[in-house]
Amino acid sequence: MLTLCGLPISNYYNKVKLALLEKGVPFAEENVGTYSKDEAVLGDSPLGKIPFIRTAQGGLCESQAILDYIEAAYPQPPLLPADAFAAAKVRELTTFIDWHLEIVARQLYGAAFFGAEPLSEGNLARIRKQLEGNIAAFKKLAKFSPYVAGDSFTQADCAAFASLPLVGMASKAAFGEDLLLAGGVDYKSYVKLIGERPSAQKVVADRKAAQTKA
Repeated sequence: MLTLCGLPISNYYNKVKLALLEKGVPFAEENVGTYSKDEAVLGDSPLGKIPFIRTAQGGLCESQAILDYIEAAYPQPPLLPADAFAAAKVRELTTFIDWHLEIVARQLYGAAFFGAEPLSEGNLARIRKQLEGNIAAFKKLAKFSPYVAGDSFTQADCAAFASLPLVGMASKAAFGEDLLLAGGVDYKSYVKLIGERPSAQKVVADRKAAQTKA
């Protein structure tokens, strides 16, 4: 059986978990902290990053590589369109969410969520400018009709549901306004829609339970 390793409070862990649940793939979960030095962990995730999975063939890290493996190994129900261009557009959206929104906003998380020292005005201005530009670009690609890529739930929704709320909350904490909403991205009604799915409800419940124990 496939084992998903990481922490339920991680958005990238939940990106993968949501895909597994949507597909009905049997899997176990193993709590593994970020940047573990355990050699057993490093054998599967050489940078000690989470999430990673353990399979009969070996370990695999990086959330998007994991999603693409899951799609190939468990093709039904599909989380990518059959059409090559449409599938590439889903991957494009996922890249924007992961790398152009979440990773940029992640620079704000320390002060926003974990009590770290506030960032300098210069760094805040730099991050805000980058986020505002990237959000405007994302808005041109995202459809929200009703799903991120169109009329079907895809890999992009796994990324969006896990990460867009963090981008919004972090920017609100840092700048006094949710930059996604300010940029015209109505992600809250979208998150509410996805949150009605049993898979999403499971992810949220497990995340809240883990946060309570922390």
